[in-house]
Amino acid sequence: MQDEVSSGSGFFGRYFAGHPKGLPTLFTSELWERFCFYGARALLVFALTSQYEFSEAEAGKVYGVYTAFVYATAILGGWVADRVLGFRRSILVGGLIMAAGEFLLFVPSQQVFFYGLALIITGNGLFKPNISSIVGKLYAPGDKKRDQGFVIFYQGINLGAFIAPLICGWLGERIDFRVGFLAAGIGMLIGVFTFWRGLSKLEDVGLPPAGREGSASIIQVVIGAAALSGAVFFLLREDEAMLYVLSILFGTVMLILLAAAFRRGKVERDRLIGLLILLFANAFFWALFEQAGSSLNFFAKNWTDRVVFGWEVPASWFQSINAVAIVTLAPVFVWLWRWLDRKNMDPSIPIKFGMGIVPLGLGFGALLLGISLTGEGQKTHLIWITALYVLHTCGELCLSPVGLSAVTKLAPPSMAGMVMGAWFLSIAVGNFAAGQVAAMVGSGESGEGIATAQGYVDVYGPAMWASFGVGAFFLLIGPLVNKLLHGVR
Repeated sequence: MQDEVSSGSGFFGRYFAGHPKGLPTLFTSELWERFCFYGARALLVFALTSQYEFSEAEAGKVYGVYTAFVYATAILGGWVADRVLGFRRSILVGGLIMAAGEFLLFVPSQQVFFYGLALIITGNGLFKPNISSIVGKLYAPGDKKRDQGFVIFYQGINLGAFIAPLICGWLGERIDFRVGFLAAGIGMLIGVFTFWRGLSKLEDVGLPPAGREGSASIIQVVIGAAALSGAVFFLLREDEAMLYVLSILFGTVMLILLAAAFRRGKVERDRLIGLLILLFANAFFWALFEQAGSSLNFFAKNWTDRVVFGWEVPASWFQSINAVAIVTLAPVFVWLWRWLDRKNMDPSIPIKFGMGIVPLGLGFGALLLGISLTGEGQKTHLIWITALYVLHTCGELCLSPVGLSAVTKLAPPSMAGMVMGAWFLSIAVGNFAAGQVAAMVGSGESGEGIATAQGYVDVYGPAMWASFGVGAFFLLIGPLVNKLLHGVR
């Protein structure tokens, strides 16, 4: 398949030169799917408080449950693609369900709004994990261009994450939140159409499993998606019930992995135990990092001086900083790891996890410094929240790509799916906890349901010290955990 490469002229063609013809299709489709998802993410808590009179604390809890479900359903979506629909049809069906969900957010009804969120969650579970899987399947085993292909693909993710808050956020804040969601839905339809038009470029990758080629499989999945979205619709407002669901799921998976570890040889046993330790660090990281779409979104709106040269920057635009920082800093981190490796100083996986958690505390510390330098009742300069996002992105670049790579290396071949599912579940747990943290910020509200500046100090202060403590702990135990990994780096 390596001779089937893109050969278009101009910048777009040169950018993909030497890669499979299907890569530009996947790049563009994923760009628009992320545009859809991050467009809704940037506006979600604002719409809940403005349109449906939720307090910031209530909106934070909903946001936490919503993002937790996004990662939890990815596990089910991968199973559906493997066993029922195949990757292609899972992506098409998932994309259409996501678009339908965005369009429902346009309807001025709270019940319809929440069912729209449930559809976005369900559709994302079918779309997101499976398009990434197709990227890997485009390349022959051992093809050195595979890593480069994923780098290009992830630039599409970041480009979509960058432009979504700028367009959907501006429409939502300046015109109407419903218009912002409508734009996100249109973007998703563009993504689905792009993927459908480019199916022929995927050759035989992503076809349905044998015996599942007919339309009956699609009907079964649509019925299942309707049932799942109904359950999600109920749990979106029931954070206590969601806590039980996640606790049972995560606890069960942890016990299964632990039991499997002690049934295997020493090397596989140790590696699984080491991975379990990393999963808890991963959940902690996302619990604080994911304040971005909830409490930090409110801080940008209510407590940040956003006026630049007489023009007020929309609060949702700060959601784009992470994507810009990733594109800018990712090459720096790649160079850094290579430089350290040449000097035999490349940090181990557990050390990199510790290095990823510490910047969380530095980011919160920067924002707290900005608050302390601001007069009582006044707004902080936008440089402080910008510094927070950049520092948090540095942490993400240390932990997230390293963690994904570690999962694929540490998992026994016969348990690869289960271990990847555990990784996604740890992110789901972190996102749920993020909603609870955001609710704690919102609990220090004024009479108008807006978190006070002191409310941020009361929560972000302990979050800062907890980040320093957990990060330092992993830096200290890193050599011990690394021994469990038996040479995996």
